[in-house]
Formats: sequence, C-alpha cells, structure tokens
Amino acid sequence: MLPAPCFVFSDVHLGVTPPQVERSLLGFLDHLRGAAGSVIINGDLFDFWFEWRTVMPRAGFKVLAALARLVDSGVPVLWIAGNHDCWGGELLTNDVGVTYHVGAWSGEVAGWRTRIDHGDGLRDVEDRRYRLLRGVLRHRWSIRAFRWIHPDLGSRIALGSSQASRTYRARDGGEGLRVVAHRQLEAMPGTDLLVYGHSHVPILERGPAGVYANAGTWMDDTTFLTIREDAIRLHRWSEANPEEELAAVPRVSSVTTTSAR
Repeated sequence: MLPAPCFVFSDVHLGVTPPQVERSLLGFLDHLRGAAGSVIINGDLFDFWFEWRTVMPRAGFKVLAALARLVDSGVPVLWIAGNHDCWGGELLTNDVGVTYHVGAWSGEVAGWRTRIDHGDGLRDVEDRRYRLLRGVLRHRWSIRAFRWIHPDLGSRIALGSSQASRTYRARDGGEGLRVVAHRQLEAMPGTDLLVYGHSHVPILERGPAGVYANAGTWMDDTTFLTIREDAIRLHRWSEANPEEELAAVPRVSSVTTTSAR
C-alpha cells in the first residue's frame, strides 16, 4: 500500500526540455519532502534512460539526487516505466532507492484500489505498429546489443529517434486512452482508480465503473495528481501556488464531481 497523500506526475522528458522545466521539478520534489506520503512517477521522467554497466546518462542527474533525498527522508517512490525510460536497472533501484516497475502496477494507494500504467501501446488500432516495435526494443537481446554501443553514440541515436514521440500530444485530445481506460475499468470489478500518462493530456473524471485520471505532462504544463482517502485532485505546480487545484473527484460517488479534460 502506498500511503496518503500520494503525488503522481509523468512525462517530464528530461534531457530535451528547457532548463526551467528541470528547475521547476526540483522545486516540486523539494516540496514533496514535507508534503508527500508517497510518490508515483508514471513514466517518461527521462526522454532517454539506459544503464550501461558503469555509465549512466548525464541528463537529469540533479533530479535523481533529489529523488534519492526524497526516498532517504522516508517517502516511498514508485516509478512506472514509460516508453522512453523502460531500460532502468540497478542504479534506480539500489542507488536512488525507487521501486522501478515495468508494465502495469496494481495495488492500494491511499485506500483506493488502483491500477497504474504509462499508457503506451494500449489503443487498439492506432498503436498496432508501435506494439510490434516495442517488443523488439525491449527484448533482452536488443538491450544486450545496445550496451555494446558507446554511450555518447547510443544516446545520440536514441534522442534522435524519439523526437516525434516526445513532442507528441494526443491528436484526439486523449480520447483514445480515455475510451481504453473506461473499458478496462468495466473489465476489472473492484478497481476504484485507473491512472494513465503518455497522452500529455490531463484528465480527471468518474465513469460508470470507476475513476480515470491522467496527470498530463510536466514538460508542457506542470500538472500533477494527488490521491488522498477522501478525494483525487488534479493540480498545477508553481512556487507561488504549489498545489493549485484544477479539478477534484470525491470518494463518495453520489457527490457531484468536477472533470478536467
């Protein structure tokens, strides 16, 4: 179980973002040391992450150090792998101290029975080709072969090939993932909350079978979610107003809810 309040953010794409994006995230992580009971990173913290045996990407070093300080302060951090940072390993788990998880994660978050998935490859038709490519990129032989490439060259190749997807904001306004989310909620009785990322579109709404939430993107807009026992909320971060509330869904289904789409 991840304790309340749980803060959820995703899609920062460190390594290709302007310096102010990293600075705002560092301020947010510093805020969390006194505010969070737990933290979930729902994928694509980095635009590219790969662990060679003795080398790590340089981008985002300060953020990893801030995450390590957060974990050392007693705040558990769950990192769901995204399509840009799915090659994590011992550095993240042993040195930084996060729980790094590839694939969908199910468990209890602040009393809500929750399923969390980055969201890549879930749309039936639109993501068909990507699902084939994902199988190749994540295969153990592909990972082993990539380790033989010099880190400078490997990083250049990866960042060049990811340009389209890192600037991607769902053309359908997140509707494709929204449809998948509510379909999955109907297929998983007993699940209170389903959280996706990937689309870069913040959404918080209650459907017939449960609540669907998407934190949006920190790269373009510093939005995030909080999960507490009484409600789930969508926020925007700034130093002047660290938890500006944009929308809320209370736990009791009979209460009128607010949606951000």
